[in-house]
Amino acid sequence: METKEVALRLQGVKKRYRLGQIGGGTLTADLQSWWARARGREDPNTLIGTDQRLVGKTFMALNGIDLTVYKGEALGIIGSNGAGKSTMLKLLCRVTAPTEGQIDLYGRVASMLEVGTGFNGEMTGRENVYMNGAILGMTKAEIDAKMENIIEFSEVREFIDTPVKRYSSGMFVKLAFSVAAHLDSEIMIMDEVLAVGDVAFQRKCIDKMRDVARQEGRTVLYVSHNMSTIRRLCDRCVVMDKGKIIFVGDVEQAIELYLSNTHEQWSENQTVFDLTNTSSRSPYTPGNAQITRVELLDKESSLYRSGEKIRMKLRVHTKKAFEEMHLRLELRTRDETPVGTMPDVLLGRCEENTDQEYVVELDPISLTNGRYRLDMVLFEKDDCGNSFDQELLLPAFYFEVQEPEDIVWNQANWGHIRFPEASALPCSREGKPL
Repeated sequence: METKEVALRLQGVKKRYRLGQIGGGTLTADLQSWWARARGREDPNTLIGTDQRLVGKTFMALNGIDLTVYKGEALGIIGSNGAGKSTMLKLLCRVTAPTEGQIDLYGRVASMLEVGTGFNGEMTGRENVYMNGAILGMTKAEIDAKMENIIEFSEVREFIDTPVKRYSSGMFVKLAFSVAAHLDSEIMIMDEVLAVGDVAFQRKCIDKMRDVARQEGRTVLYVSHNMSTIRRLCDRCVVMDKGKIIFVGDVEQAIELYLSNTHEQWSENQTVFDLTNTSSRSPYTPGNAQITRVELLDKESSLYRSGEKIRMKLRVHTKKAFEEMHLRLELRTRDETPVGTMPDVLLGRCEENTDQEYVVELDPISLTNGRYRLDMVLFEKDDCGNSFDQELLLPAFYFEVQEPEDIVWNQANWGHIRFPEASALPCSREGKPL
């Protein structure tokens, strides 16, 4: 039986930070605050109208992490903001030390925790490549052998001898990633940095990370909020929540768990959605027109069959009069992947300080199994056809599609729409149907 080779292991790792200990800015102010607390008096440096400073409270950024990652594995790490993902990567890169526990690394680590990690702004791109290679323990000859590949991949050849302080953030990422990907390191650690580069470079980076894991046998740890990237790159996935690992395993199962924890509660029995004070409403629109209620018609639940039309009644409240109000319906998956859009539904004239109801029908063709979100946008147009949003509901509500289980649908590779059945006819040698 083949035994997997361990690349890194965390056992009982904890990281504790102290919260609320705010400095006064000067030694005198700090001594005043300490003396006031020692006498049980009010802190003279606390701003009027604010609470007393917190003293001695701690925050467990990581609270008992056990994880084993194997050589040649691409591991995704997902979780909501504050779950502890970046803290764990900083421990692995030895930026900071754990409060408790043990971390074993079997190989050299190349990391990108933020744009330009480890770069010296006064040095040129070429000099920074040599410096990063030296940190990893490589000789100048070894770096020379890889320099051309690094420059070619980074797409910054004409600026390679320019100080990197003059690089844009995108150029920083391109060179930093190229260095991390091509220098001799057994473990690559990436923390959402690829979001800065352009789309073509992001795609090239993902392909490169997949190649270094599967072909070169290097280990990749990747933190991202982009679920499509996690799907494309990773063999396994970790879900973190409140400083703990709550799941390790299949990528699709991990994404489903993450989305169920981060999205608002959904009930399949709900058919009426009160949107008067919803948190889904964008605060960046004027709000002169708002969708305050959605009701699913002819339904006892928000479960639909594949291909079933969605009929709904909308209630729109307008604070001022509009000559023509328009509605846009945007259908997305739970991880916000766009599926389709109904771009312009004409609602007509709206009077000032009125509530008007509309029945809207959406035909989503044949969606595959899964939960979806429907976003709604109210907008008006000027005489030149330019649109101005008045209402953004992101989302208005969720619904679920259940299709016949005559085939196991692979959404990651096949998509979210199932096309109608097609027919094929044999042809003669002349190319005519028989």
